[in-house]
Amino acid sequence: MIAQLNHSPGEVGVGETRVRDAALLDSYSAAVSSAVEAANPAVVYIEAESAPDKAAGRPEGAPSGGSGSGFFISPDGYLLTNSHVVHGARRLRVFLADGRQLPARLIGEDPSTDLAVLRADTGDVPHLSLADSDTIRPGHIAIAIGSPMGFQQTVTAGIVSGLGRSLRAASGRLIDNIIQTDAALNPGNSGGPLLNSRGHVIGVNTAIIRPAQGICFAIASNTARSVAGWLIKDGRISRSMIGVAGQKVPLLRKLILHHRLDLATGVMVAGIEPDSPAARAGLAIGDIIIRLDEEPTPAVDSLHRLLTADRIGVESSLTALRGVELLTLAITPQVIAESISKGP
Repeated sequence: MIAQLNHSPGEVGVGETRVRDAALLDSYSAAVSSAVEAANPAVVYIEAESAPDKAAGRPEGAPSGGSGSGFFISPDGYLLTNSHVVHGARRLRVFLADGRQLPARLIGEDPSTDLAVLRADTGDVPHLSLADSDTIRPGHIAIAIGSPMGFQQTVTAGIVSGLGRSLRAASGRLIDNIIQTDAALNPGNSGGPLLNSRGHVIGVNTAIIRPAQGICFAIASNTARSVAGWLIKDGRISRSMIGVAGQKVPLLRKLILHHRLDLATGVMVAGIEPDSPAARAGLAIGDIIIRLDEEPTPAVDSLHRLLTADRIGVESSLTALRGVELLTLAITPQVIAESISKGP
């Protein structure tokens, strides 16, 4: 029996492991390539030409600008990108994956979330679906497509590294519910899609941290969906704010039962702006916001949706958990400067 063995049991195990590893790698490669193949036609390279600026030493006749990425979100030419890619541009041009170059116009932008909507003059175009970003988890596949350094249709892949991050926008407002990923991003990726393994958008790529490696950020698709809808409808967003950075957290079951709460999650306060409505109301870091004027706030997006223009200057009732105590605070949301529209 011994003479019939060609290799040791350990060697058999190594071989089997290699076969399994190869199969897993093949499956991963197939998932990434399938998602990219489906999404690529909807991703564009954007050139933004800025107006001359004599104060900056750029005279008439010597325009300059920037570039970035974007993607179609509807078959009739609406595009989503970053506000910082197109802000202040006097002329916009998009380069499609099929080689076409098209003029585009700014429908509206929201610097407070670093998002903008453009529209290209084209007929039926491939477009991407926005996934529910609340369903993603750390470790999920994350695929970025864009034009870093002008190299169009560049693909990088990694995982979702973290959720619930916050970034400060150019307007000074904290953008909540940011997705962290290690999918490599570089200048020019801004505005491009971050995809799941099905080729659906889970985020809009927006920022990197220099000189760190593998720490990149995207605006969650649920935020992008809400903002894009308002920009397409009105060209601008008017909103109120209370001045907190927060993230969605689960509530302890014993607190749910003790206070007879009708929700399982809330918004934990991770930061408070100085001299903001939240600071004046007495809200503290670590408090968990669960209601605003009796409307539940199970997630950051829910709180944002409630902070509409009609709450500006109007005293509201905010309910929060502080430890095991249930608090009700009077808070008066204040205005956020309106986004500038450069609509049609």
